[in-house]
Amino acid sequence: MLIRQVTPLSPKGFSATPMDLEVKEGRISRLGQNLDNPEGLKEYSFQNALISRGWVDLHVHVYFGATDISIRPEQAGLRTGVTTLVDCGSAGEANFTGFSEFIVKNAREKLFAFLNIGSIGLVACNRISELSLGFRSVNIERTLHTIKAYPELIRGIKCRASHVITGDLGADAVRIARKVARVADLPLVVHIGEPPPLLEEVLELLEEGDVVTHAFHGKPGGNLMEDPRTLDAVHDARARGVLLDVGHGAASFSFEVMRYALDQGIDADLISTDLHHNSIQGPAFDLPTTLSKLLNLGMPLEKVIAAGSTRPFNFLFPHAVDSDCISSGKEADLTVFTVEDTDKEVQDSLGCRLRLKKIIRPLLAIQGNHHEECTNRLN
Repeated sequence: MLIRQVTPLSPKGFSATPMDLEVKEGRISRLGQNLDNPEGLKEYSFQNALISRGWVDLHVHVYFGATDISIRPEQAGLRTGVTTLVDCGSAGEANFTGFSEFIVKNAREKLFAFLNIGSIGLVACNRISELSLGFRSVNIERTLHTIKAYPELIRGIKCRASHVITGDLGADAVRIARKVARVADLPLVVHIGEPPPLLEEVLELLEEGDVVTHAFHGKPGGNLMEDPRTLDAVHDARARGVLLDVGHGAASFSFEVMRYALDQGIDADLISTDLHHNSIQGPAFDLPTTLSKLLNLGMPLEKVIAAGSTRPFNFLFPHAVDSDCISSGKEADLTVFTVEDTDKEVQDSLGCRLRLKKIIRPLLAIQGNHHEECTNRLN
């Protein structure tokens, strides 16, 4: 294909002028101005369009058919501008093989996973917690064996650290998960919500490169804006390299808390959706809608797109050479989008409303040999 008149957007800002890109056999074959098309390749021509590294949604649930909340990968993927999806803890060691065999191998998007520290994963989600049997819910030996068996897929350990999940384990669940992650040389991704454990307790256990997902929820007793000591703990954690992820979901994102965080100099390091059966029809909808919310709450466009593309990519591939993804010879992992005026109204997970002034609208997503023209649920 030939993509005409797109302006690259990187974390450092816009390039000077629009350019054309030619893609062949899943790679960028040519870049330039007014490229010729002697082979009659399919052309896409856009107005005022931007192009970035392919969008990455670091928190979805796409183990369809194996958990009661999971959606199909294509519902969260290319059609919404997302080229890479990370299933965030749907599978534990006891059922990860099914995710690899029946979901990953059939997806057009790149798929990875964070392995749930609870052996059964989210088979019945909050109805039967993956930690409902306490310490017997975790099998460290089998978990480490599963990580070794799927090194190309498993990119971290997931632990849900809220009272409805951990029960009497409290912060001990995070301690166990942190130990397993350290032994496996993987980051830890921790869901926070209703305490106990307290957010301060969780943050004390996290190390550089670990992630707090649902970091800007508004649940009483567990969010970052209620207590100055909690806010201090958040600042301290970020200073040592702990990352904050939106993880919007059905119950885990507050406009009020996000505004407060931004006022305190705390950006979202990562922007993800927590898309599942209960959030895909709202309030999260998809990644471009979630990105648009952060843009309208005050994060600059470059930071918003980086938090949904470059930064999660670097998290998944920490040892990759950080080079320009839009250059000749690179794999075509790209999202084309526009930023348009709008007056659409959206809600957070608490039902609070926000009228958008700008919307990030995906147009075309390319992942290697796969591509799709995009839709947006706010259309």
